[in-house]
Amino acid sequence: QVQLVESGGGSVQSGGSLRLSCAASGYTYLSDYMGWFRQAPGKEREGVAAIDSDGNTSYEDSVKGRFTISRDNAKNTLYLQMNSLKPEDTAMYYCAADRVYWWLVPKCKYWGQGTQVTVSS
Repeated sequence: QVQLVESGGGSVQSGGSLRLSCAASGYTYLSDYMGWFRQAPGKEREGVAAIDSDGNTSYEDSVKGRFTISRDNAKNTLYLQMNSLKPEDTAMYYCAADRVYWWLVPKCKYWGQGTQVTVSS
């Protein structure tokens, strides 16, 4: 059974940093596509960053230059380094995985439970 478990969320002030982690297990193709998504109250889930098996990445425009997605295949872990955080980054953050390369489209087969990120001004 596939499990994706996020951690690292929390509350920070504007301009601060957080590093999210997503530990994956039970997934044979962990080297395939993985991504980070977020959902704020009253808003649709949106793609934040994604990475493929070759290390190619894609970012949502508002986080470019501030967020960095990376993966450690040996540890089956996905990361999201978030710098220069803004109040508008406040949301529940989810990691996702699939064999299909959805990039920033939230249609992945496997999802974690999410970790809350709150940025205060």
